[in-house]
Amino acid sequence: MTDAPSTAGQDTIWVERDALIDRIPRWLAMTILFVVVVAIWDLVTRMGWVSPIILPSPKETLDDLIFVGRNLITGDYMLTALWTTTITVLYGFLIAAAIGFSLGVLVGETKFGERAVMPYLVAIDTMPKIAFAPLFIAWLGFDISSKVALAAFIATFAIVVATAAGLYAASENERMLFKSMGASRWQTLIQLKMPTGLPYIFTGLKIASVGVMAGAITGEFLGGGKGFGALIRQSASQMNTPRVFALILYLSLLGLALYFTIAWIQRRFIFWNKSERPGAIG
Repeated sequence: MTDAPSTAGQDTIWVERDALIDRIPRWLAMTILFVVVVAIWDLVTRMGWVSPIILPSPKETLDDLIFVGRNLITGDYMLTALWTTTITVLYGFLIAAAIGFSLGVLVGETKFGERAVMPYLVAIDTMPKIAFAPLFIAWLGFDISSKVALAAFIATFAIVVATAAGLYAASENERMLFKSMGASRWQTLIQLKMPTGLPYIFTGLKIASVGVMAGAITGEFLGGGKGFGALIRQSASQMNTPRVFALILYLSLLGLALYFTIAWIQRRFIFWNKSERPGAIG
């Protein structure tokens, strides 16, 4: 019995600590984490625990970040490479969205899609999709077409699953209500299932935005071209690790721009949906 007050006091302390942590602004928490990671990174390189060929110092990486940034601002060859990668990503994403949404509706609305098409889609998705890169290059050549195809191929399945799941999100009572009102299958799809499923669909689009970046860069890395993937391959062949890190960081900005653009559109289209946690990204 004497341990009860002590246990209650410890629980109160933990609750207060959690409440204090929750009150820390996101920007401050991210800044603290960034500073800690960079400090550890700098310590590792200064102590020589890792070869500079494998892990450059923060200063070397910063120097190359500035170099790449200046090159982009002046409109030099890196800006052309970034534009090529951007076009590849956008085309791949739009194609993935169109195909993924169409297949998602087919799977979510028809027995044929659910029973016949979905098993094949799952089988394809379980394959290592990066391994298809040489095939796309052989089929479509070394130009942008093969990169766009690979990017779309990698990103499509997430949209298919999210769309199909979204169409199932409407409750049975809501479906019965529409049926009792004499709504057609098309009206039920457009007026009930689509609005209800939009949060799922946008989740699939955000996942696809990550996959399409991986596909585009992999295609450029393996299949030549003039994008950032080709620059990374060239820098890696020259053992210029700081340049590789800098190019990757700028590519991450491109990926974040696409992700947060989709998140912004989501907030405008489904502002009525409050299912997401307030502090969640996007």
